Amino acid sequence: MFSIFVLLSLYQMKLFFVLAMLWACAASLEDLTGKMLTFPAESNTAHVKLNSSKDDFSAVTVCHRTFTDLNRDHVLFSMAISSSSNAFLLFWDNTNKEIEPHVKEAKAEFRGFDYKLNMWHSICATWDSKSGLVQLWFDGLPSIKKYVGSGSNIRGRPIIILGQEQDSYGGGFHDKQSFVGMVSDVHMWDYVLSSCEIQRYLNELNFTPGNVLNWAAMELQQIGRVVTEEKFMSCH
Repeated sequence: MFSIFVLLSLYQMKLFFVLAMLWACAASLEDLTGKMLTFPAESNTAHVKLNSSKDDFSAVTVCHRTFTDLNRDHVLFSMAISSSSNAFLLFWDNTNKEIEPHVKEAKAEFRGFDYKLNMWHSICATWDSKSGLVQLWFDGLPSIKKYVGSGSNIRGRPIIILGQEQDSYGGGFHDKQSFVGMVSDVHMWDYVLSSCEIQRYLNELNFTPGNVLNWAAMELQQIGRVVTEEKFMSCH
């Protein structure tokens, strides 16, 4: 009887230790300042999952920088909830040469951006549930505002993914929609960032980091062929 009690106690201690280690790994934050995520090949598997505890959004701002040579459709940012695979999606439509923000399946189309290959581009998108307006900022220049739907928040546990577009909650990836290239400086806020703060981000000045996703304190999981590297810049 005593031996069984000892074995149970040891098992419980071991289980507690394993759970504590898993919790510590899951809770660790990574500072990606000065770094980039490289997606080196077309794939329907390689992606990065960004973790956030926020599950109710009355507004959204997402900013990031990308570098690619893709001459086809590709995803820029994908957030899904269980009731909507396109809860907040940024997508490049190569046929129409437009960036398409999707909010809960509704979308807007923004044309006229000089989306050149093989160079860094800074892209920000904002949406507010009260007005239903979405706006893009591309390399420092704002778009007009367009209506995509108002009156309800984005509610539900989000799955946020870089490198793949979610056609289902956390999956449904297609290689011809995947991103190939580099991504850096990803930030997300649960409010509409002011134009001055967006300009500060776009100009790489001091700005208020994201309170949902912060590139300097990121909890992420890399799946498949994705490499974390030092971000390269042009030398002058």
